[in-house]
Amino acid sequence: MASQKYMFYKGIILNPLSDTKCEFLRSGLLVVKKGKIKDLLSFEKGSKKYSSQMTHANTKDFGHSLIMPGFFDMHFHWVQDDVREMAKDSLLEWLEKYTFPTEAKYADHEYAELKAKGFFKKLSSTGTIGGACYSSIHENALHAAMDHVKGHFVIGNVLMNMNSPEALTQTDDESLKLTKKMIKKYGERHCFTPRFAISTSPKVMSKGSEMADRAKCFKQTHLSETPAEIEFVLSIYRKFPGFENVASYTEIYEKTGMLGKRSLMGHGIHLSGKELKLLSKTKTSIIHCPTSNAPIKDKGLGSGLFDFKKLEKAKVTWALGSDIGGGPFLSMFDVMRSFVDQNKKKGIKEATYVKALHRATLAGAEIMGLSKKAGNFKSNKDANFIVVPLKKNAVARSAEEVLLKLVSQHKLARDKYDSLISHTCYQGDFIFSSK
Repeated sequence: MASQKYMFYKGIILNPLSDTKCEFLRSGLLVVKKGKIKDLLSFEKGSKKYSSQMTHANTKDFGHSLIMPGFFDMHFHWVQDDVREMAKDSLLEWLEKYTFPTEAKYADHEYAELKAKGFFKKLSSTGTIGGACYSSIHENALHAAMDHVKGHFVIGNVLMNMNSPEALTQTDDESLKLTKKMIKKYGERHCFTPRFAISTSPKVMSKGSEMADRAKCFKQTHLSETPAEIEFVLSIYRKFPGFENVASYTEIYEKTGMLGKRSLMGHGIHLSGKELKLLSKTKTSIIHCPTSNAPIKDKGLGSGLFDFKKLEKAKVTWALGSDIGGGPFLSMFDVMRSFVDQNKKKGIKEATYVKALHRATLAGAEIMGLSKKAGNFKSNKDANFIVVPLKKNAVARSAEEVLLKLVSQHKLARDKYDSLISHTCYQGDFIFSSK
């Protein structure tokens, strides 16, 4: 009976530890007991250590496949699945032409339910088991997302009270009542989500932030994605009482209570030194979305290159996100590829695949306060992992080399990243299998 408590998984194992360190076991054994990581070691050592527990029934050999932690996507819009591969434009024009009309459809209960069922099944198939997600303004869409998502996720309705299409505009009171109701229902699974300062009033951001802080909920919004967005935000807010002299986009969020250790700011590309100091001081995190920020020719919105070195120097925490649908593909492998490629073109050598993997796994878990439960294969964490079959000739001597070979094979057919994974395991249970 003792052997039934254990599961043993053999494969090529990657275990991210930091931006520069990733354990690489060419023939490794991941030992799981009651949904938790029990051990990680070479297969040679593991087969000796656990010889009395290992049986044919509880040992799974994944052959020439990678076993690695499940991904954390720290910024994505599930209701933008239908626009992610549409023609791109500059941010504000793209929202108006494509995104807002699509999100308006989620007012329909049956439509939202059908879409949620399909989207979150797809998300599991790409190996994403945690992160922060934006829904539409509609209550029913959030319920549908919460019902179908599997993993460590926080989700919130976008709040839109001004400068928005009529079909997507709420009153301040409607936004605050919805926030209160969703916090009561979902607690810390709810994420307070003003879309961005352009569309959300100071009253909603301030009062909603207070509610979220009391309930220990995360808060998320967008910050400094494009220069045009920044100029528009400042022109709007400087007309509000108490905001006449705001010097920056970040200061607006500071004055409305949006910054803090549970605050996630999407993008953060165009930030001044003073803004970085403010983000560091408040322990606010930036979520970098390279596929969304990429040039329009690469299916992005052309918002600019994120300067991660500047953030790290200022001691601002950050992780990676897909920004579906500004980003075109769900897979965090495509996000990792984009991060490395864009920086390498600029001669930034520190943008490695090991760093990208860390920022797509453990860094997200740490920001969400889940580093004791998820993010890598440390003992007693949840058994959250993905299995990625490799080509027979993909022999590698390091984590960097194996990730490079895996990712480079699909650079010219990026949609294939979404189907690389054969298995996704969450808390010891397989939530996706391609077979």
